[in-house]
Amino acid sequence: MRRFLYVAGLPVLLLLGWFVLSSGSENFYAPPLRDILRAFVDTWTPERLRADVLPSLVRLFAGYVLAALLGVALGVAIGLNRRLRATVEPVLEFFRAIPPPVLVPVIMLFAGIGDGMKVIVIVFGCVWPILLNTVEGVRAVDGVQLDTAKAYGVRGAARIRTVILPSASPQIAAGLRQALSIAIILMVISEMFAASNGLGFTIVQFQRSFAIPEMWSGIILLGLLGFALSLLFRLAEGRALRWYHGLRDAQRRS
Repeated sequence: MRRFLYVAGLPVLLLLGWFVLSSGSENFYAPPLRDILRAFVDTWTPERLRADVLPSLVRLFAGYVLAALLGVALGVAIGLNRRLRATVEPVLEFFRAIPPPVLVPVIMLFAGIGDGMKVIVIVFGCVWPILLNTVEGVRAVDGVQLDTAKAYGVRGAARIRTVILPSASPQIAAGLRQALSIAIILMVISEMFAASNGLGFTIVQFQRSFAIPEMWSGIILLGLLGFALSLLFRLAEGRALRWYHGLRDAQRRS
């Protein structure tokens, strides 16, 4: 209960403060929170959720999974090969420094304006933290573990599966956590360009039609989705890395 109060206390206080401070607002662009909540209930019906939120989540999931697979695979290959790492590192740093939203018009020229473009934008933005964290995690694998595996004849794919990936998994998880927040941002941005559905498209349409309470309700929904996805990721990470967190707790107690 105490932990729940720590987690929920600040958001509840912020909402209460927003509700009280905005109760007498006459600003068209900053309506009272009660109007926004009323618009939230009226706007985000099950039909609207299926029409706009579900396609956004499908694109987000597709881009995120592809970025994870690509980033981990390339990260392991680069992390294990010193010459390859020295060759591609300048190129990786160059592409990592390019903001993905800048490339949306370029990607549209090659991939069109359909779902493929939006997925590619998400992949391009998410792959870098996953790839770079995987490289660092692979490089940090304990040499004693590698020598022991070699002595027992564990080589090739078996060594990657049983030694390298488990040892690098905390660093990989850190990259996946960073990529998740980037994926949500790019999902919205990609849907603001030549889209016909999606959460980002709907929020922009509300803004262009001066439906301000509905626009704010979409922003709140986006925040709730981000919070829910972050919570799900933390639960999955805690289950997958239970051994790692247990080891850290044991070291802390000792």
